[in-house]
Amino acid sequence: MDIQTKCIHGDGAAYDTTGAVSVPIYQSATFAHPGVGRSTGFDYTRVQNPTREHLEKTVAGLENGVDAMAFASGMAAIGTLLELFSPGDRIVASDDLYGGTHRYFYGISVKNGLSFDLVNTSNLDEIRAALTPETKAVFVETPTNPMMQVSDIAAIAGICREKGLLLIVDNTFLTPYFQRPIDLGADIIVHSGTKYLGGHNDTLAGFLVAGGKEVAERLRYIYKTVGPCLAPFDSWLILRGIKTLAIRMEKQQETALLIAQWLTKQKKIKAVHYVGLPSHPHYEISKRQASGFGAMISFEAADAPTAVRLLERVRLIRYAESLGGVESLITYPLLQTHADVPEEQRLKIGITDRLLRLSVGLESAGDLISDLSAALGE
Repeated sequence: MDIQTKCIHGDGAAYDTTGAVSVPIYQSATFAHPGVGRSTGFDYTRVQNPTREHLEKTVAGLENGVDAMAFASGMAAIGTLLELFSPGDRIVASDDLYGGTHRYFYGISVKNGLSFDLVNTSNLDEIRAALTPETKAVFVETPTNPMMQVSDIAAIAGICREKGLLLIVDNTFLTPYFQRPIDLGADIIVHSGTKYLGGHNDTLAGFLVAGGKEVAERLRYIYKTVGPCLAPFDSWLILRGIKTLAIRMEKQQETALLIAQWLTKQKKIKAVHYVGLPSHPHYEISKRQASGFGAMISFEAADAPTAVRLLERVRLIRYAESLGGVESLITYPLLQTHADVPEEQRLKIGITDRLLRLSVGLESAGDLISDLSAALGE
């Protein structure tokens, strides 16, 4: 079945006899047993709920995984993921990570005995050099947030198989519509479902998708024990969002390319980071492992005052955190998404007071360009 059809119909299961086209919201904390030792398949919503099960099967199907777990946020998903590891374990991770992930690694997991080796995961030699006998996994964002670096998933999967490591890929930016890391050898996929999967900036969600049965069972045990599950109503909202994922991703990407091309011609813009530009250093890798480039752009203003002026002058584009929704949002990573990343690390990867991150929405490309042009004073 084509992925566009999968987005609309999910796993195809029906949970009632009414003929409802929209999956019902089972707003129930618990479920009655038909008899001793018997179950309807649902006992307690922390463990499973019919609305959430439909969502999880839908996301697992889109990613070609064996199972998916829906969480109350992307960070709840990452927190659960890290419970797979024990004190003394090391994880090699992209040095250009979402600031919240970096904060969780160093603010929570380090005190619990985990260690992290941050490298440029676009460079296979750096990954190999960082591996130790204590390394248990490689954690990759691709494209990275916010510098839009791309890692070769299949090549890294080969290294991980050779060393017996888990490969974890954050697929938030491209979604399964454009990129399916399990098909390329990844073991676990992470999503902030708040972003493109939901698509409307109206709810929080996160996902872990397992590529194999063993890791799925381990994650399920942690999931039901820790209890960070997504509520039934929010599960329904994400299901509603996924129905339009395909058409949104195509349109947002189309507009993003036009804006990225326009930005490259502006005197007050020093650099544009968009994987869909042929000038991007990882353009060919992107074409090989993904069917699209997404709608995230980072760009560097000529100086800090220009960056701040643009943020304060945009009107149609909203100066706000988050991404992936129908509304275009612009973010200042230095003060927002990456504020908790140490300055030395920020500067090393290029997060300066000139850098801005733009999530392109569904507005007219002409209107968005006019808004940016007016804000730049062009």
